Amino acid sequence: MSLSPISTTTAAATAVVLLIFTLLPHNVTPLHSDSIISDLSALQSESPTGVIHLTDALLRRILSLPTPRPFHFLIFFDAKQLHSKPELSLPTLKSEFSLVSSSFYSNNYNPNQQQSALFFFEIEFQESQSSFALFGVNSLPHIRLIPPSAKDLKSDSIQMDASDYSSLAESMAELIESRTKLSVGPIARPPLISKKLMFFIGAVIVLTIPFIVKRLISGNTIFHDKFIWMAGAIFVYFFSVSGAMFNIIRKMPMFMVDRQDPGKMVYFYQGSGMQLGAEGFAVGFLYTILGLLLAFTTHVLVRVRNRTVQRLVMIVVLFVSFWAVKKVVSLDNWKTGYGIHGYWPSSW
Repeated sequence: MSLSPISTTTAAATAVVLLIFTLLPHNVTPLHSDSIISDLSALQSESPTGVIHLTDALLRRILSLPTPRPFHFLIFFDAKQLHSKPELSLPTLKSEFSLVSSSFYSNNYNPNQQQSALFFFEIEFQESQSSFALFGVNSLPHIRLIPPSAKDLKSDSIQMDASDYSSLAESMAELIESRTKLSVGPIARPPLISKKLMFFIGAVIVLTIPFIVKRLISGNTIFHDKFIWMAGAIFVYFFSVSGAMFNIIRKMPMFMVDRQDPGKMVYFYQGSGMQLGAEGFAVGFLYTILGLLLAFTTHVLVRVRNRTVQRLVMIVVLFVSFWAVKKVVSLDNWKTGYGIHGYWPSSW
């Protein structure tokens, strides 16, 4: 999603910031460097997740340090006015970003080490439009890693692609480890259910067991209805082949905004590193059609006595099945680049 154009005032402010960066002295005293690093460490310790709120002034101080700086830093670019856009998933990504930060600091805490080798920042568009312009950020979501040797913020920093946070916190951690050679460690996710809620659910289950057993013995439950089992089997089949569990675990969005055209939605992501919810449901729907047609052929069509009807229906079933399989194969080839070819025995 594109951000609103930066006004003339903001552009002027950007020019002033660039001028200040240019006029900053290159030989910064060690005392000045230690002061900045100490302030960053203090801000990091004050944050519950270790994520520091970045402002234009703080960014100027960081960039005044001579290169190579003694640390990497990762910035999450945020805009509160876009949190209501579900296709961007900014609150979810921000939460996962904070999770990576807290996991990194908890797994790498060393009381003998005075400073961290990696700092995490979040910056707000309304407060720091000049900084957004310095990095050339005009659309969100946007996460950028700045190595110690970076001088030009646009060309020397590393932008995370959509596939780099397709698995959310885990993907972000992999990128950090591959680019910085630092170990993030295991991601410490909070439990989905609190201990009190688990105790309450267990108590309810224990209290209802006698009533459930009585209904089961009498045969008067929904579990004795064959249509319920049929519907459940179809649901489990669709849930399995559509990748719904992957989408739930990774909290994948159904679709995303096209970076080249913010007014366009992307439902199918080309590349094996990421899968959107819409494409999983599309493939699951095609697989379910194929499975239902196979079940219909083996359980219903064989009972039809009219051979002409059997043949006509079978032709339709074969045609639809061939179409569904062809669509799945073509989509897999487009997404991954791998080709699937038919094999015919030479004796045929």
